[in-house]
Amino acid sequence: MTMPQEDTYMTRALHGLENDSSSVRLQAALAVGTRPDPGSIDKLVERCAIEPEFYVREMLTWALTRHSPALTVPKLVEELRSQRAQARSQALHTLSKVGDRQAWPAITRALLTDADDEVARSAWRAAVALVPEGEESGLARVLVTQLGRGGRETRLSLSRALIGLGEVVVPALRAAMTDAVPHVRQHAIATERLLRDPDTGFEFAIEEAKRIVVLGTDNQEG
Repeated sequence: MTMPQEDTYMTRALHGLENDSSSVRLQAALAVGTRPDPGSIDKLVERCAIEPEFYVREMLTWALTRHSPALTVPKLVEELRSQRAQARSQALHTLSKVGDRQAWPAITRALLTDADDEVARSAWRAAVALVPEGEESGLARVLVTQLGRGGRETRLSLSRALIGLGEVVVPALRAAMTDAVPHVRQHAIATERLLRDPDTGFEFAIEEAKRIVVLGTDNQEG
């Protein structure tokens, strides 16, 4: 049975999540996670959608991971349908941390190709974390459709996601190396280079890929 002092503790912590001070909100999220209470889940999810500070959002995610996935995953999946990009992005990020593969069906192609870069990047990471055995090739085929997208951070995120799937991505990458769009070919070549040699820096791999595209040869064996 919940004691009155515990109710007071949680009430204060939940109110703290709305404080104007980011440091107070951080401490409030820590407090909620320290004493997990199912009654706090809705508020944590709600706050994730609007919290402006990255480090506070990370603490909110941690607090959610402290609760039972049976309670948090349905709430997070519901957030994936939100019109607010941050709600979708943070829910995906949290699902990747929770690691419950029951959420896999919710990682749709629409999320993997979301127009918002932060949502898409979060979806890529979540998909790689949650993909069931045997589904990797299908995921790779969707991810390669995003090659060449966005700026450096977005492209690096996609490369990391593809590499995280392992050798299964090679056929899809090889196909993308013949794409009609030069920057798609460059990104595919650079990603395969990073897969083959993880110590190669992203910038070096991209510059090398640009030279290969200009020269008209991929210099790849097999």
